[in-house]
Amino acid sequence: MDLSAFSRVELGSWPTPLDDAPRLAAALGTQPVLIKRDDVNGLGAGGNKLRKLEFLLGDAIEQGADTVITFGALQTNHGRQTAAACAKLGLRCELVLTAKVPMTGPAYEQSGNIVLDHMFGANVHVCATAEETVETYDRINHAGAVTLPVGGSNALGTLGYVAAAEELVGQLAERGVDDALIVVPQGSGATAAGIALGIELLGWPGTVHAASVSHSAEEAAAELRQLATDAAELLGEPAPKLDHVTVTDDTIGPGYGVPTDEMWAVLKLFASTEGVILDPVYTGKAAVAFERLVPAATKPVVFLHTGGLPGFYGYAPQAVDRYL
Repeated sequence: MDLSAFSRVELGSWPTPLDDAPRLAAALGTQPVLIKRDDVNGLGAGGNKLRKLEFLLGDAIEQGADTVITFGALQTNHGRQTAAACAKLGLRCELVLTAKVPMTGPAYEQSGNIVLDHMFGANVHVCATAEETVETYDRINHAGAVTLPVGGSNALGTLGYVAAAEELVGQLAERGVDDALIVVPQGSGATAAGIALGIELLGWPGTVHAASVSHSAEEAAAELRQLATDAAELLGEPAPKLDHVTVTDDTIGPGYGVPTDEMWAVLKLFASTEGVILDPVYTGKAAVAFERLVPAATKPVVFLHTGGLPGFYGYAPQAVDRYL
């Protein structure tokens, strides 16, 4: 797929590894299991947002921006990766963060991503209410600023995972795998939307399972479809059918960013079988869906690891209680 018409900056180390996970597969079932390691792509402790930011910040630089403003929860992975990317590119970064997750305490409020935000030189604004968020944004916005959506999820950001779909399909082909189920976390939506759109544009027969970590399945499916349709329009393609995509919400638990017993158990499973660390907010919740799907699968299953390790430390007290 030709994405050369879009401005793009180099931020990540591509391609990211596609690792066989035989011990995890043995624990879950008989089908081959692979992990797409978008958590180890280099800049700013890695993660899926870098693929989106290559297009979003490429466009910002083309516009002559000197400042990037974006939003998220206190332990936002998107904010951390945006701050790192801005540091590399010499852009001012303004992070407007809100208390979206019912978590408190020194670990959540003073470690993990938020420490890295400051280390990368971002100006961090912690807001208690939606009104304060609006007031803060109005105060810091100016003519040289570009505003990025939560999670970097818009049509342009979605192109990052359209490119990733081609990368992944190529890696699977090298292994002789011409069909697979890809399991991906869905938060703000562009990662799952880009993978789904890319696969359809390639005409590849694989399927995608998007495990929502924040919204109902109906809302998440509508968001995925809208992002994929908008990205297809950017590419001059018709709206995708997305018949190969399923979306579920049954692993969210009490809410976004709130741990569950199943999530803690699957974090231990990935760690003890493959030495892979998941995060409690995104990959941990999606891995619960992955764990349920593998035993019944009739083809290889790929888990798309979107990163989030720094955020794990915001949940350190719960991890200590669980594992020590």
